Amino acid sequence: MKQILSFVLIMLGTVGTLFAQERTGKVTDASSGAVIPSVNVSVQGTSRGVVTDASGSYKIVAAEGSKLVFSFIGYTSVTQTVGSATVIDVQLAPSTTQLDEVVVSTGSRNAQRTVTDAALPIDIIGASDLKMTGQTTFDKALQYSVPSFNTVNTPVNDATTLLDPWEIRNMGPSRTLVLVNGKRKNLSSLLYVQFSPGRGETGVDISAIPQNAIKRVEILRDGASAQYGSDAIAGVMNIILKDKYEYTSLNFNTGITSAGDGGMYGLALNGGANFGTKGFVNYTVDFSQQNSAVRSGIIHVPTEIATFGGSPAQDALITTFLKDNPTGGNINGTAETTAGKFLVNFGIPVGDKNELYGNAAMVIKRVSSFANYRTPYWRQDRGLLHSVTDNGGKNYITKETLAFSTDNVDTYKGYVGYVPTFEGDLVDYNASLGLRGETNGWKHDGSLTIGGNTQGYTVDNTVNRTLGTASPTRFKPGGYEFGHIVGNIDVSKAITDKLGIAFGMEARSEKYTIIAGDEASYSGEGSNSFPGINAINAGSNQRFNVGAYLDLSYDVSKDFLINGTVRTESYSDFGSKNVWKLSTRYKFADDKVVLRGSASTGFRAPTLHQIYAQSVQAAFVGGQIQLSGLFNNKSVQARLLGIPALKPEESMNYTFGLGLNPTNNLSITLDYFTINVKDRIVYSSSISSSDANSALGKILSQAGVRTVQFFINGIETVNSGIDFVIAYKNINLGQGKLGVNLAGNIMLQNEIVGNPTTPDAIKAAGSSILNTQIKSLLTESRPKYKAILAFNYGVKKWNVNLANTLFGSTAFQDLDNGGADMENIKAVFTPAVVTDLSVSYNFSKNVSFTANANNLLNILPKWDLEAQNAAGAAAINTPEKKALLRGFLGFSGRYDILGYNGSQFSQLGTMFNANLQIRF
Repeated sequence: MKQILSFVLIMLGTVGTLFAQERTGKVTDASSGAVIPSVNVSVQGTSRGVVTDASGSYKIVAAEGSKLVFSFIGYTSVTQTVGSATVIDVQLAPSTTQLDEVVVSTGSRNAQRTVTDAALPIDIIGASDLKMTGQTTFDKALQYSVPSFNTVNTPVNDATTLLDPWEIRNMGPSRTLVLVNGKRKNLSSLLYVQFSPGRGETGVDISAIPQNAIKRVEILRDGASAQYGSDAIAGVMNIILKDKYEYTSLNFNTGITSAGDGGMYGLALNGGANFGTKGFVNYTVDFSQQNSAVRSGIIHVPTEIATFGGSPAQDALITTFLKDNPTGGNINGTAETTAGKFLVNFGIPVGDKNELYGNAAMVIKRVSSFANYRTPYWRQDRGLLHSVTDNGGKNYITKETLAFSTDNVDTYKGYVGYVPTFEGDLVDYNASLGLRGETNGWKHDGSLTIGGNTQGYTVDNTVNRTLGTASPTRFKPGGYEFGHIVGNIDVSKAITDKLGIAFGMEARSEKYTIIAGDEASYSGEGSNSFPGINAINAGSNQRFNVGAYLDLSYDVSKDFLINGTVRTESYSDFGSKNVWKLSTRYKFADDKVVLRGSASTGFRAPTLHQIYAQSVQAAFVGGQIQLSGLFNNKSVQARLLGIPALKPEESMNYTFGLGLNPTNNLSITLDYFTINVKDRIVYSSSISSSDANSALGKILSQAGVRTVQFFINGIETVNSGIDFVIAYKNINLGQGKLGVNLAGNIMLQNEIVGNPTTPDAIKAAGSSILNTQIKSLLTESRPKYKAILAFNYGVKKWNVNLANTLFGSTAFQDLDNGGADMENIKAVFTPAVVTDLSVSYNFSKNVSFTANANNLLNILPKWDLEAQNAAGAAAINTPEKKALLRGFLGFSGRYDILGYNGSQFSQLGTMFNANLQIRF
């Protein structure tokens, strides 16, 4: 009987398919009548689906009696039963509840507020916006979507190759809170210690999130510690995952740079299923391979001689070697990266008004890069690596990928050097499980979130000179782990049509682990290029905190809104913090003009990394490798130096804005902000002492290092600026529609207030915790302004996006080489416009192709020396002097292209990539 029934059902389905017809129509805005491109149109209960084109039109095959579902971000979904008509036009109404799921959308924890009533500046970037950038990772897509968001590839930064530091409003990567579906995302375990933006901080690895799993991204550009707790000084980024299943998509990605390297290959699958009335599961699997792109700079010989020379024989060795090998054997550029990303998001109805929900994600990543080549005039480790024999019977160290002239073996004295490699392995995961619903008008949401990040390192083709011939050539220097467990309870209710209340609690446990390297990696000098983590510095540390908030919002009138929030937090390691926020919004001229503003206090707890990290790093200083120690604030050395325990940063934020909506197709926003951070935590400059008998000198000697760094609440900073967004859509142009967007960020102030707090022992040694290098990184290493002008044109099956990103000037001032002249000059990167072109074509309702040319005009970061005073002008008054100092700032010319201390954008030039999407 079951077999007969199954046969009947199959036949009925076949008959339904045979009688299905092509349905066409147009989707428009119910309020304005404007067409809506990119609306998802699907046949309920099947995998068939299409999207509307630039004119809002669609074509889909559907049988009579089936149901078409029309959905788009910002609009209420519509389900239309198919009748005998072949033309089905639909109007979508703007949604007033669509963002209830996203608490960050309004900057309030109160669930009754919507984006149209928002009192704060918010960026909403849809999945299609991210795709049109042509960037292959989420963080780089944001770089070309959000003016206040900045990140740059760092070419020779060891562990930083696993993820690049990013930041909003020049505030560092640790002052923006990242949420996934409204739940806190875990931090990376890596503490940035290199001389690049973000030094001394850690952040969330947003590149770990597969783009194909993202429904939209919401960025609240305002302090939000009162709503969300620590880390929200600069703002909040909420990543909303795809939920309701509409169709399965398979994406093939490939790309290459115009130089013929940096090849990229990727395959991503997004699919899922719907069940019941509201149940869904949505998953994404993403695999990618990014090959290395090498941009090694030509070494400036006079600078190299000034750094490493000193005798006729040594100078001749340098000159001869660089004649054969102008780049000095360096393999500098982007790392080779292999990644697998997995993500699932689901919701299960429980009764009529409750839902069990959850999501889980994991990324596994491996990177491979190179340290700087150890040239024979820099340092020689004879007989410690593999040897080969030339015709003269001499042994020397080599690398098969490098071709050196044998004519000069006698000059090299039989030795040509070697290049150490760096390998990094990363696992990042997060998962949330919760129950939300409504009872007697009270909305409630309880959830548990876990997350973690683990990194392990390997260095190869190098040695530990201290161990001599017993040294291995491959080392495991150790690694780091960070994890957290977060519990949330949030409750809200609209008490009246004017008054809303929200309150809740959060409990969080964090754990930071330092993993020791193998003994050979840290014994004595340690493994060359990346010393291992000493076992005495390894271990785990943990802390707990509990926070609670109360949020009230009141509509004084239909146009006038007031919102206030208070929060208290208690940490197990430093006590309690209380913060508040007040925001308001007033609308007039039939809602076409909106005035808004906010004032708030905020805080950022020192990360466990900053409290407990302790290590020895190898640094290149004046042509020599020096060991530098990071002493944490719990160490004996810190107590001897009088370094106090870390405490939270405190901030005061103000935002004032104007919003204009002259027509349904034109919107303009302009927002001013200022962020004052007191007790800001900084990673000090390298502290040394010329007096071995001073307190500092004795501490350095006992620790076996030449210099020391530490963390301290040492400075006060002020960041202020203006954000603006102008969007004009649905401009009739020929047979298609044109959209124009202009968005920008202008930094008016990025300054350190007053003088840093320097412990007495450091002062007595004649040192400061904040030298010119560190000040420059904090205040000048990100663009002073950035603007994005984008044109999007859709006609029939074509869509073209042309974006121009203006990067303002950055600067960097160095002290490692060049002597006193470095105090009087700066490396200044000039403003530049990077143009990106994206062209898409829909071959059918299920197949589309997109071709991207990023940096179409092959623009590279350019910099020059700028005198800061008369002494600086004298220092660069001749081409020879200028070239020498430029070489010092560019590390002997090796980073003339790759300068990452102040570079505004990628150094790879033009990049081509393509995407083929198949839906089924």
